[in-house]
Amino acid sequence: MISSGVILRANPESRIIIAPGVCIGAGSVLHADQGTLEIETGVNLGTGVLVVGHGTIGANACIGSLTTIWNASIERLTVVPAGSVVGDVGRQVAEVCVPATPPVDSSNPPETVNHSPQIASPPSPSPEQPEQQDVNPPVDSQRRSSESTTEEEAESANSPAENSVYGQGSVDRILKTLFPYNQ
Repeated sequence: MISSGVILRANPESRIIIAPGVCIGAGSVLHADQGTLEIETGVNLGTGVLVVGHGTIGANACIGSLTTIWNASIERLTVVPAGSVVGDVGRQVAEVCVPATPPVDSSNPPETVNHSPQIASPPSPSPEQPEQQDVNPPVDSQRRSSESTTEEEAESANSPAENSVYGQGSVDRILKTLFPYNQ
């Protein structure tokens, strides 16, 4: 059974072989590259599984959701936990070293820093400058709040940050890689 949203793609000189009794979860991607990608009998691929390259997933193996398999083979009857990365990961993730904090000397306590925001008071009018008067007539509070709400809604509807989808750029790059000729 192949669920909806599954993508099967084989590059030139590559092929995908799917045996009977295989279950491929929704949103999974199988992309054969530089050889044959074979899915043997009774394999269960969870939702969102990504299999790229060449290799074999052995009979009755169970691959958890959101697992990525790069140019690797999975033995028969193997259970791969959800969210795993198997095979050639391509690039290595660098370890980030956080410097250790220096020991605190109890005889000389560290200085405390005030991180509270500073609120500036409005400048007092100088004798040379006359005090400014409000030239707008007063508006009742209900009308003012409805006008400001409408303006805020219009600004948020036109704001590109509000309309963008987190990760859309990554999805677009993946789709362009998988389907280079579809515009």
